Amino acid sequence: MRTRPDIAARPRILLVGNYPPDRQMSMERYADMLRDGLAARAFDVDLIRPARVIGGGVDGGAVGKWLGYVDKYLLFPLRLRGLARGYDQVHICDHSNAVYLPFAGSRASITCHDLIAVNGALGRYPGHPVGLAGRVLQTWILSSLRRAARVVSVSTKTDEDLRGLGWSGEGAVIGNCLNYDFHRVGEDEVVGVKTRWGLAADEPYLVHVGGNQWYKNRIGVVSIFAELLKTERFSATRLILAGKAWPDDLKRAVEALGLGDRVIACVGASNEDIRALYSGAQALLFPSLEEGYGWPVLEAQSCGCPVITANRAPLTEVAGDAAVFVDPENYAGAAHVIVEAAPQLDEVGARGVENAKRYDRETIMDAYALFLRQR
Repeated sequence: MRTRPDIAARPRILLVGNYPPDRQMSMERYADMLRDGLAARAFDVDLIRPARVIGGGVDGGAVGKWLGYVDKYLLFPLRLRGLARGYDQVHICDHSNAVYLPFAGSRASITCHDLIAVNGALGRYPGHPVGLAGRVLQTWILSSLRRAARVVSVSTKTDEDLRGLGWSGEGAVIGNCLNYDFHRVGEDEVVGVKTRWGLAADEPYLVHVGGNQWYKNRIGVVSIFAELLKTERFSATRLILAGKAWPDDLKRAVEALGLGDRVIACVGASNEDIRALYSGAQALLFPSLEEGYGWPVLEAQSCGCPVITANRAPLTEVAGDAAVFVDPENYAGAAHVIVEAAPQLDEVGARGVENAKRYDRETIMDAYALFLRQR
């Protein structure tokens, strides 16, 4: 029988990551970051992920997706139950895997990044229905989270949301740090990226980074931009939408607003591209309706890019006093606030660099090490 060492000396930690075929790249990088950060802080760390045995995840079509459920929810929990016995603690890196908690032992903990999908399944976002399979899965996730003994929430809002859904365990709020080296780059690199994506070297632009989820409010982004184009200060500005290919409703909105080639679709941009786009932009325009954290805010601030974001938590928490806050659903009002704040954007960008230091990797990893040693 294995004798458990003094947990204060060199704890053995098993991290649980995500199923690779699902291509949840930000969560995979997050798990890798935790592994490396804890290993540097005198933990013995192993990271496991559900193995692809018969499923195909997102690259296997509908059949592969359902077979992937066998890998994730039938085969992997049995493996985890056996492995967990050999560790002082198990930490699950993504709340969407909360269903593994009953198999992870009594010393398990989990990071909760957001509860948007859970709230959607509960019908809390009118106009954005969730299908039956999604409701069943999110109900299972919520039921598992409610029984969690220890949870790290990435923002105060996420912690409050979870408690509002019936969880009452031991918690800590530990923000996210960047999982890529975002920093301000030189003018030559900015110009090179601008040219590659169809902007002139001296052309001013706003940038938005995000996917097509309803809460990213991309139609709101282009609508606010259309209002800004009516003003003298922003009349020559273009807008870069970096992220996924445009869905039909966004294409229709751009056409209806008469934006034509004033909006550039930057699909498949690398982290290097996005870093350069942040570095050269007038501002990040990020008026999300909901977020669990809001990584682009921190990315942009780290590059010295002024941030314009929604006046809603957790964006107000993450951005601190280093952003221009707008009502994401009042397009004309948001544009008015932005124009009024425009003379101070350079100052906002400078404050953002300082604010981002609150979330540097060493600080965040120290907080995780303290949380895991306290048990």
